[in-house]
Amino acid sequence: MGSSPPFGYLKQSNIIFLRLFMILVLSSILNKTNLCSHSVASINSSITFSLQALHLDGYFNFDAHNIQYAAKDFGNRYHFMPFAILYPISVFDISSTIKHIFHMGSSSKLTVAARGHGHSLEGQAQTHEGIVINMESLRGIKIVSSEEMPYVDVSGGELWISVLHETLKHGLAPKSWTDYLYLTIGGTLSHAGISGQAFKHGPQINNVYQLEVVTGKGEIVKCSEQQNADLFYAVLGGLGQFGIITQARISLEPAPQMVKWIRVLYSEFSIFSRDQEYLISSKNLLDYIEGFVIINQTGLLNNWRSSFNPKDTLLASQFNSNGKILYCLEMGIYYSHEETSIMNQKTEKLVSQLSYIPSTLFLSEVTYLDFLNRVHISEMKLRAKGLWEVQHPWLNLLVPKSKIFEFAKEVFGNILKNNNNGPILIYPVNKSKWLTNRTSLVTPGEDVFFLVAFLSSALPSSTGSNGLEAITIQNQRILDFCTKAHLGVKQYLPYYSSQEEWKTHFGNQWHTFVQRKSAYDPLAILAPGQRIFQKSIPFSPS
Repeated sequence: MGSSPPFGYLKQSNIIFLRLFMILVLSSILNKTNLCSHSVASINSSITFSLQALHLDGYFNFDAHNIQYAAKDFGNRYHFMPFAILYPISVFDISSTIKHIFHMGSSSKLTVAARGHGHSLEGQAQTHEGIVINMESLRGIKIVSSEEMPYVDVSGGELWISVLHETLKHGLAPKSWTDYLYLTIGGTLSHAGISGQAFKHGPQINNVYQLEVVTGKGEIVKCSEQQNADLFYAVLGGLGQFGIITQARISLEPAPQMVKWIRVLYSEFSIFSRDQEYLISSKNLLDYIEGFVIINQTGLLNNWRSSFNPKDTLLASQFNSNGKILYCLEMGIYYSHEETSIMNQKTEKLVSQLSYIPSTLFLSEVTYLDFLNRVHISEMKLRAKGLWEVQHPWLNLLVPKSKIFEFAKEVFGNILKNNNNGPILIYPVNKSKWLTNRTSLVTPGEDVFFLVAFLSSALPSSTGSNGLEAITIQNQRILDFCTKAHLGVKQYLPYYSSQEEWKTHFGNQWHTFVQRKSAYDPLAILAPGQRIFQKSIPFSPS
């Protein structure tokens, strides 16, 4: 018969056990970070394995050094590192990837951002620890030069400059442009695509016949006005929220050969804006109209002489702004070589109807290609000076015609002290040319409104007026004024930090926007960088 251990032995054993237990507990607490790291690493390895198991024509890149570029954009203010980059060769690569993430369900935090040429301003084409799709690896341009309805089928990752070069070989060109052509088709169609032709042809989203889209469920859908129309209009101007544009069929027209490029100056905003409004309401007077504001830049005329000839050299050399704010009206008339002889007459007729300062008529003749690609020349100059890859706190506004004078008086007269940080564009468009009642694009509620774009560049490490903080404060002052004065202004290329602000932006279109999100991207997988929706459980419109 065995004997029981003495009481003292039990007590000592318990103490030893408790000490060992406490050591283990403390050890786990001290190594909690390491345990979590191992867990995260395990999850990441699992995700990597599942993505690599997909049968793709293209490939994923997981290397941290190689994916850093996807955490940077033209705005150069936000930098979110993705988990991986997809380099698609076919639309099925994109579809398979999104479908895989969709089937992972709401428990997965993976999101997807389509990145074109990286020209977003506020990190919109980025995703934190998600998948960035490098759309530029998806290429393809096919031109159909039918006399009745010429068009080009182009991949969403192609640049507009590439489309221009290819269509010009056939004597054709798209009708509506952006000022900068090194942007992808899918990128601009997800916003609107606005330039000086918009008064005549509407924005780029108005000149699309058909789209191929990959939805947030991974479905590949062909859509147009006649087929899957709701998705077609949702995606146009939809900020990437409903699908990724993988192909677009874009309307073409016979391409002009030359452009008569005209600039004139005004010292009174009321006269300047009146002439602009007159020109967009007139038929066949011109093909392009923009304008910009000049504050404390009296040497601008001398800079123009390198590419523009003043109508009256003597008077132009004697012109002095006397410290006034000046407004430049910029116009373009397209023509062929055969029409050169009558172009001067057409120009004289055009300018004779305007009330500009007589000594400030500047003229130039350039090829159609050089005219459309004019911003690229400025880019090359800025790159040479190291001033291109800086921070760009841009602000783009759509201002109703009825409020533009009030806006100009306060913003140009009081808030802005100079515009040395970058150009300030201002020009009107006619809403009758826009499909805003069906697309996702939001515009003011009047037939005519002005695009006003503050295209600022912040100098690195500057604490003066050309520094990021000063420009950001100035932009906020402009926005605050618009809100307090109830101007009915809408942001173009909008950026907001809360969903409440997005609701205000969309107004009575918000309910439709949410309904479409629920239908085409119910898990909020797409375009997280817009900060409109967060990936979560499936939601219903409210």
